[in-house]
Amino acid sequence: MPIPRPDYTSAVSAASYGSGMERTSGAGVQAYYAESAERLATVYESVSFESVHEALLDLLPEPPARVLDVGAGTGRDAAALAGRDFTVDAVEPVTELRRVAERLHPGTGVTWRAGALPELHGVQGPYDVVLLSAVWMHLGSEERPAAMRRLAELLAPGGTLLITLRRGEPPVDRRMFDIPAEEVAGHGAAVGLIPTRLVDEGADRLGREAVRWNSVALRKGF
Repeated sequence: MPIPRPDYTSAVSAASYGSGMERTSGAGVQAYYAESAERLATVYESVSFESVHEALLDLLPEPPARVLDVGAGTGRDAAALAGRDFTVDAVEPVTELRRVAERLHPGTGVTWRAGALPELHGVQGPYDVVLLSAVWMHLGSEERPAAMRRLAELLAPGGTLLITLRRGEPPVDRRMFDIPAEEVAGHGAAVGLIPTRLVDEGADRLGREAVRWNSVALRKGF
């Protein structure tokens, strides 16, 4: 079935999309993020939510609205969204990253919880926005269809799924895949989500020459 062609835009250079959500086959969460939580917090929190997601900000609804941040990492995005008067649930499987997030962003009203794709056990929608910032590329090919179905279930009618993708040769110290934005749009279309924006954001804001970023926005029909 042909994939609807959304607006494919070249945007300003992208940021490092800080997130910690990751799984391995049979081993659960990878050790990389647990062992590196404090160091990664310094990196992730050095760039703002607004600069990282500049190409997608106009797709956020007016508050009040419910937002789910999947693979919330050190909490930068969840806290920023709460600061915009959204009701935010932040799901992060790495205990060490959740602890850092709660310490760095106290009193924000964010609900922090454990969970991981593709199941996201215990997470209850509907959500007006679901955000996956640097998360999708950790899923193996066998996990992606089920993960997309679960995300579609969690979206409210008219809700928006926002996904950012690290592109380039994957690092060797963690499980990661170079996934084209068009593949993500195809998985979304297979579960009835409408691709509305694919953005090639170019260079990494942290200056990593081998890294670039794509963003994908998918909308659930009414």
